[in-house]
Amino acid sequence: MDGALTELPPPTPSLSRDEDAVARRLVDTPPRGSFRPELVEGLPPPARDWLMHAIAVGTPLWRTTRLLMHGSIKVGERWLPFEAMQIHAPGKGMLWKARARMMGLPIVGHDLYAEGRGEMRWKMLGLVPVARGEGPDIDRSTRGRLAAETAVMVPTWLVGPHVTWTGEGPRAAVAHFTIDGEPFDIRLQLGDGGALRGVSFLRWGAPLPGDAFGLHPFGCEVQEEQTVAGLTVPRRMRAGWFFGGPRFESEGEFFRATVDSLRPL
Repeated sequence: MDGALTELPPPTPSLSRDEDAVARRLVDTPPRGSFRPELVEGLPPPARDWLMHAIAVGTPLWRTTRLLMHGSIKVGERWLPFEAMQIHAPGKGMLWKARARMMGLPIVGHDLYAEGRGEMRWKMLGLVPVARGEGPDIDRSTRGRLAAETAVMVPTWLVGPHVTWTGEGPRAAVAHFTIDGEPFDIRLQLGDGGALRGVSFLRWGAPLPGDAFGLHPFGCEVQEEQTVAGLTVPRRMRAGWFFGGPRFESEGEFFRATVDSLRPL
């Protein structure tokens, strides 16, 4: 599939003027250099295996990606179909603009993190607010999403002295880095040949209605990979709270997605 998805169609759904301004600010600096095996010498074997699997030699060290996806998201007890566009720039932030349908009516909105601030805005028919979130807890929760999705969407950002690594046996590596002053420990579970099978960490949030905000297990299971522009990234995945335990299957999973198109910037 190498190169099959490098052309990105126009964003769907389209961005508002304010969202477009955020997206433009998120685009990070151009890549500095390209990936070479020497850059991962001395890392724990599972970290080296994954980086060599995820990044083809000679690939620019991209710092931003833009992608389209579709799937379903769980709201209450309902699974709603969605389509979305995402800008992911680990050094600066992320914007996830999506369109879903509930009882046949369109819901459009975004999750974003930029300049240290998180925000959620969702409206039915583009007019009636159905969900809104902001404040310190949302800032921290969306910052965690940005950190975890780095390994999924921009593996080249994890190459360099700003990231340290530890190994957990032959098939797990933990990336340690900070975003806007908050430290993260992102665990990557690997399969044969360094293929990514899962990403997990403790994320700040309130998983279920009535829960207090706190740190809870969160993760993503990678069900299928694809290679695009020198990057091997997930194509199909599912994610949610209580990852790694029985509650993930019964009540924690809320996101299922297929990445249709990805382009480094």
